Amino acid sequence: MGYMSAHPALLQIRSVSKHFGSLHVTNDLSLDVFAGEALGILGPNGAGKTTLFNLITGDLFPNLGQIVFKDQDITRSSAHIRCQLGIGRSYQIALPFEGMTVFENLLVGAKFGAQDKSDQVAHERCVQILDRTGLLRIANRLAGSLTLLDRKRLELARALATNPELILLDEIAGGLTEHEALELVEVVNQIKKDGVTIIWIEHVVHALMAVATRLVVINFGEILAQGEPKAVMESPDVKRVYLGLEI
Repeated sequence: MGYMSAHPALLQIRSVSKHFGSLHVTNDLSLDVFAGEALGILGPNGAGKTTLFNLITGDLFPNLGQIVFKDQDITRSSAHIRCQLGIGRSYQIALPFEGMTVFENLLVGAKFGAQDKSDQVAHERCVQILDRTGLLRIANRLAGSLTLLDRKRLELARALATNPELILLDEIAGGLTEHEALELVEVVNQIKKDGVTIIWIEHVVHALMAVATRLVVINFGEILAQGEPKAVMESPDVKRVYLGLEI
């Protein structure tokens, strides 16, 4: 199932393969991500979703294929170069600088990711993001003392502090209550409204469906289905592979 958009491709993944010895995690995978969209990624455990994120951010390099961001080949670019180009990322397990305050955690992203030369610009960016993500009230609290929800918020806020054009979210709703997940969805939807392109891996399907403009389902490192979210979830192949239903 292909997909076309009227918007330009911000990120192009071209025939990318990654293997670890005989284990092939992604296999000749191609995907375009378009400016301004919110792309949701689903797939069973071990499907290759997080490996795909690691290939996009530079934590891993592909064995074959090419990755292009804003018409620039970044296939072999380091993670920090990709961050400075405009790719931000949150991680499934939030690992903030626990001995630093919430505000200081964001300041690291603003100074070294977004490369704000001015301290005033960096401070202003961080305050705006803290307000947007609901963390302003605890800006001076040590990150190591936060609840799970606030740690998830901080993980998102730190990624935003790098001033990304493309943000990758890795299961940020995992472990949250339904009410907490809805709060997080509101924040992600606001990010989308601000024009940031989103790729979101998530097992909490109702949260993903509340944000995504397109879904991609990955299985064994290959794209099983992609397109309008409701249509994808109703696909017999997706129900069989992801939901475990016999159709």
